[in-house]
Amino acid sequence: MRIAPLRLLALGFVTLASGVSAYAQDTLKIAVPQRGAWDTAVVELGQRGGIFKKHGLTLEILYTQGGPESIQAVISGSMDMAMGVGVSAAVGTYAKGAPIRIIGSEMIGSPDLYWYVKPESQIKTAADFNGKTVGYSQTGTSSHAALLELLRQDNIKAIPTAVGGMSATLPQLMSGQIDVGWAAAPFGLDMVEAGKIRVVARGTDVAVLRGRTVRVNVAGLPLIAKTAVLQRFMQAYRETAVWMYADTAALKHFGEFSGLPDSVVRSVRNFIPKETIAPDVIVGMDEIIADAVKNKFLTTPLTPAQITELVQIPKP
Repeated sequence: MRIAPLRLLALGFVTLASGVSAYAQDTLKIAVPQRGAWDTAVVELGQRGGIFKKHGLTLEILYTQGGPESIQAVISGSMDMAMGVGVSAAVGTYAKGAPIRIIGSEMIGSPDLYWYVKPESQIKTAADFNGKTVGYSQTGTSSHAALLELLRQDNIKAIPTAVGGMSATLPQLMSGQIDVGWAAAPFGLDMVEAGKIRVVARGTDVAVLRGRTVRVNVAGLPLIAKTAVLQRFMQAYRETAVWMYADTAALKHFGEFSGLPDSVVRSVRNFIPKETIAPDVIVGMDEIIADAVKNKFLTTPLTPAQITELVQIPKP
């Protein structure tokens, strides 16, 4: 009679172990633009720090040259999610019938963005951009939207030029193919410190973007249907965002991942404040929609019903 409870207990352990094994087998494929940026590194650092594993998730991460490329990977079904895509591209693509949903804010404001020139350039500020070729990554990205707003704000007649990712932009600037390059911190800050490039404008100069969501995370409809998996992902994402600003281990992982010098790695959390990475609310949706129409990412504003369908942030 004493053996039966032990057998039941053993069976319980087997069942529990089986459940944990099944729980741990969930794999998500995630497209991330701009390898080496701090804000887009949430999934990379959370995986390295064991946070996603704790929530039973393994991430397969694909790095792309920009948000539109990442969104297309989700639309094609090769990726489950895309992190850090321009909000204009997200709403514009959804309006065309793309099977994506916004599952969280990735960046509020644009403190990480900056534009730079060669040290000997005569360009000193954005006011000197008139008639110059000024880089952004891809059409519909946050760097594109921010540049358009910067030029409009100061009535500057520059030539916005799609140049690809940050690594691709630098040689184009140095070889004279463009006049002004773009980047997102901490990329290139070591070159700024060394005097090899010079910052002439920053995302914080764009008044209308302050306190507004500029980049979002999106998921394809197959993942949206997996409510429990998506909730676990978001919980791990939230925990990682907090950990990145609270634990020096996150900086160590970031240094190893990015290959940046310690001086730059140590400064990144000051350059990009903690409050900018707040995934649970899309800030300024009315302004986002209005700007998307103005910049021709939307032909007409989204209706309230469309916005409700588009934005599906899992509750904590």
